Amino acid sequence: MTSNAIEISNLNKTYAASGKSPAKIALHDLSLNIPKGSIFGLLGPNGAGKSTLINIMAGLVVKTSGTVKLWDRDIDVEPENAKAAIGIVPQEINYDPFFSPRRLLDIQAGMYGVPKAERKSMELLDLVGLADKADAYTRSLSGGMKRRLLVAKALVHTPPILILDEPTAGVDVELRQMMWERVKMLNQRGVTVLLTTHYLEEAEELCDSIAIINHGRIIVNESKKDLVGRLDSKEIIFRLDRPVGDIPALAGYKVCRDDELSLRIGYAPKEMSAGHLIEIVQKAGYGIVDISTQESDLEDVFLQLTRDPAPLPAR
Repeated sequence: MTSNAIEISNLNKTYAASGKSPAKIALHDLSLNIPKGSIFGLLGPNGAGKSTLINIMAGLVVKTSGTVKLWDRDIDVEPENAKAAIGIVPQEINYDPFFSPRRLLDIQAGMYGVPKAERKSMELLDLVGLADKADAYTRSLSGGMKRRLLVAKALVHTPPILILDEPTAGVDVELRQMMWERVKMLNQRGVTVLLTTHYLEEAEELCDSIAIINHGRIIVNESKKDLVGRLDSKEIIFRLDRPVGDIPALAGYKVCRDDELSLRIGYAPKEMSAGHLIEIVQKAGYGIVDISTQESDLEDVFLQLTRDPAPLPAR
């Protein structure tokens, strides 16, 4: 057994030309290892290749070349065992409106061959906060409840890997935070989580490591801390005791005025200390009423890294 829950090596997927549509490279020589026990974020703009990658792991899309192993099971050599190692929570909400959550989970468990005596439908409903809705019609659940039910459905066969594809899309902030707590709880129980999301706040809150995919290629794969540290930039905001005039000593820095009493200065901590900037402002004759700072976040890194490169032409 390796230390990785998912191992992807030199994975390629090209969709053949169809009618007037040319061939399209969806994944290009993609390699990625996801450690066991981690919460791993996979980020990328629309059309970057995230869904294609997940569908290959789920057995819904046939890869062009490369290898994929799920919990040490090659999807070509042991397709059924590989599928059994993952539970997938899709973007789309899909359910039978006339069954209860308890009944849906029992049916799903039966499809995976879980014996009746080993099914944990009520335990799973309790885990996602739906125990009190066990026997209600599924159609009566709110959108957030239906998303949590999808998580329970993905766990009926106790997979060691859970793939969450945009799990909180369209839910409000309170429900999103509730989902975050459930994901953390699952991870603490030993489940490896692969998360795709458009909410960069979500990735910052949950993930240990993050890979960014663009045009079918992994352009960065690092710990969250290292990734955010790629942008060595900070902003310091001074609230001053009088209207801001020209400060020639700050020529060359990114300086803007939020209002007549506020001065915002962008700087690189490796090149300049906040203390030196405070000294410059004070020497310019201003009294400092208040100071606040802002650091680069994951959104800044994401936007910087996904501007390029351009997509590859299909061969």
